[in-house]
Amino acid sequence: MSEERVLRDQIRQVIDEHARLAVPIATLDDQADLFSAGMTSHASVNVMLALEDCFEVEFPESMLRKSTFQSVAAIGAALSELQSVSA
Repeated sequence: MSEERVLRDQIRQVIDEHARLAVPIATLDDQADLFSAGMTSHASVNVMLALEDCFEVEFPESMLRKSTFQSVAAIGAALSELQSVSA
């Protein structure tokens, strides 16, 4: 399994546990808008904190905007950027 697929699966697990979506994460593709699927701004903070714990990163203030957490793909891109900086 590719590193990208493992990353996406871990992101989906965190979203499933913390985003409180109106629909199962498994029914959404990587580009789907998580806010349209029912994630509130409060839940997005919980997702961010869980992602920081899971991936041992810290989102800088420049990434703390709605678009960073809009979709699985957007979260994956942000995490990949953070992991490449810390590597």
